[in-house]
Amino acid sequence: MSTTFRSSVLGFAIAAVVAVPAWAAPCKGSSGSTARHAPPAGGVTVVHERVVPSNVVHQVAFVETPKDIVDTAVGAGTFKTLAAAVGAADLAATLKGPGPFTVFAPTDEAFAKLPAGTVETLLKPENKEKLKEILLLHVVPGNVYAADVVKLKEAKTAGGKTVTISTDSGVKVGTATGMSNVVKTDIKAKNGVIHVIDAVILP
Repeated sequence: MSTTFRSSVLGFAIAAVVAVPAWAAPCKGSSGSTARHAPPAGGVTVVHERVVPSNVVHQVAFVETPKDIVDTAVGAGTFKTLAAAVGAADLAATLKGPGPFTVFAPTDEAFAKLPAGTVETLLKPENKEKLKEILLLHVVPGNVYAADVVKLKEAKTAGGKTVTISTDSGVKVGTATGMSNVVKTDIKAKNGVIHVIDAVILP
């Protein structure tokens, strides 16, 4: 006898006809039960834990791999300037690394608040080190979730500087130059977490 097995992978049904010896066929009326079939001499015992119709289609689920911090920010579509700055400062490889990192990410609107021409100037090759210094003010080593942030008064950044954290009238993070409001928290990536802020942190 033969038995047809059907499976669905990536939307395509695949059918295969497999020859099955008569002694290994399911017992009639054994649906849902366990049945043991005695094999010919020298064979093996076949155990049917559950007998199902031959036309059952098995669905296979595929789970998307979590993205790193850089790809998560790019995918959001509201951090284009930040992504460009990370690339110009040669920090992409670092932020795509194992981490973990906590990033206080300024939106495109946050960068737009800077004086006219500031972003363009910072993106120039000759200002790479200055840009890197600014960007590293937004990166804290480790996973610091919102519940942890509100317990802190300050945090040491990946660049070695310290940023101040305030919970007066909402959560804020920044330096003596200015504070940024945290407007969205706990965006998880495979190598850390992102908190969205409404202004760029400056030295």
